[in-house]
Amino acid sequence: MFVTRHNSVTDPQLRERLWRLYELAFRPISELAVCREMMYRHEFEQLVADPVNRTWVLWHDDAPVAMTVITTDINTTQYLSKQFFERTYPDHVLRNAVHYVLFVVVHPVYEAKGALVKLSRESFGLEADEGNLVVFDTPLVNQPSERGGMAELVGRLAQMVSPGVEARQVDVQRFYAIDFEQGARHRRALADQVGETEVETSR
Repeated sequence: MFVTRHNSVTDPQLRERLWRLYELAFRPISELAVCREMMYRHEFEQLVADPVNRTWVLWHDDAPVAMTVITTDINTTQYLSKQFFERTYPDHVLRNAVHYVLFVVVHPVYEAKGALVKLSRESFGLEADEGNLVVFDTPLVNQPSERGGMAELVGRLAQMVSPGVEARQVDVQRFYAIDFEQGARHRRALADQVGETEVETSR
C-alpha cells in the first residue's frame, strides 16, 4: 500500500472513486449520529477540489482504500470558531498553523489491515514537521466516554508520528430533544380535535 497527496482533486474519475469510498465508509454513521456527518456529493467535490485542503489517499494496488482531508484554513469551514483559537492558541493562528481534519474514512475491508496507521504516518507526518495544531472531532458513536474511543486512537497515532504530543479535549457539544407529543398540551389538543370531530359527526 502507498499514499498519495493531492492539493486539488479535479479529475472526474478520481473524484468518483474517492466519493464511492467516502460514501461506503460514512453511510453507517448517518443512522447513528444526530449531526449530519456525511456530506452531500456536491459538498464533497467542492472540498476535495479546494487547494487549501490537503487530500491524502491510501491505495492498495490501484484501488483507494482510505483517505483523509485536512484543511489548512479554518476560515473556510463552518465548524470551527476562529475567535476561539485566537484566544486559546494565538501563536498558532498567527502562523496559520491551525488545521482541521474534515474527515477520515477507511474501507471496511481494510480497517484491520493497518490502513489508518499508514495514512497517519504520511498526513500527520507533514503536520508534525510544520508544528501545526491539528483539530478533529468525532460523534458520540465513536467516542461514548471521555476515555478510549476515537480520541485515544488518534492520539496514539499522533504519538507514533511525533512522541510527546497528546490529544486534548477542547470542547464538547451535546444534542438534546424535547418531545412535545408526550406533553399534556398536545394531548389536550388531540382531545379537543376528537371532540370537535364527534360534534361534526353528530350534526
